[in-house]
Amino acid sequence: MSCDIGLYGLAVMGQNFALNMAQHGFKVAVCNRSPEKIETTVARAKAEGDLPLVGSDGPEDFVSKLSKPRKIVILVQAGKPVDSTIEVLSKFLEEGDVIIDGGNEWFPNTIRRSEELAKKNIMFIGMGISGGEEGARNGPSLMPGGPKEAYDLIEPIITKCAAQVGDEACTGYCGPIGAGNYVKMVHNGIEYGDMQLISEVYDILKSICGMSNEEMGDLFEEWNKGELQSYLIEITATILRKKDDQGQ
Repeated sequence: MSCDIGLYGLAVMGQNFALNMAQHGFKVAVCNRSPEKIETTVARAKAEGDLPLVGSDGPEDFVSKLSKPRKIVILVQAGKPVDSTIEVLSKFLEEGDVIIDGGNEWFPNTIRRSEELAKKNIMFIGMGISGGEEGARNGPSLMPGGPKEAYDLIEPIITKCAAQVGDEACTGYCGPIGAGNYVKMVHNGIEYGDMQLISEVYDILKSICGMSNEEMGDLFEEWNKGELQSYLIEITATILRKKDDQGQ
C-alpha cells in the first residue's frame, strides 16, 4: 500500500488522529517507538471499519510506505522528543518532503526546526490541534503554519479531517512557520480566560448567592441556550449535577 500520509507517535491523540484520517478515506501508515502501540492502532483500524491503515517495522520501513512527496505528522511530547523524532525520520526523507508537528510547541522551537530542516530542503509545518482525544478522532480544529507550498500539499487531508461547522472546515492557513503554534497559544489563552471567568461566577453563585450545585447546573444549562452557548458552559452544567460516590 502506497500511503497518502504517515503518523508517528501513537499515544491516544496520535492513534485517534490516524484513525480520523483513515476514516476519511486516506491511506495512513503509522509508526511508534514501541511496537505495541502500532499493533493496537492497526487492530483499532480493523475493528472500527477495516480502515486503510497499515503499521510499520521501524522508521525506515515507515517512510518507505509513503507516496512522494512524503507527508508525516508527528504527535510526540513537546521538547526534546520532537527533536529526536525529526532526527530519526529525516535520515530517510528527501527534498520536498514535509514534516508536520502536531504538538503544543513553543513557536520559537518550531522556527528553529524549520531552519534546520530547510538545509536539507525538507519542509516543516507547526500545526496546533484543539479538541482533545475526541476531537482528534472525530474532527479537531487544526492550525497549520509553515511554507505555503507545504500547506498546499496537506490541505486536502486536513480540510476533510477537521471539525466541520456548516459548510466550513475548522482549519485554514495561519501563515508562515510558527504562526500555527502562535494561534494555538492565543486559542489556549482565551480558553483558560473563559475557565477563570466560569470559576469566578461559580464562586459568586455559591458563596454569595447561596445556590446549590443543582441550581447552578440549571442556570448554566439555561445560559447555554443563549449567547453564552459553548462547550465549556455545557460541561459546567453537567459537572455541577454530577454526584460523588457519597451521593453529594
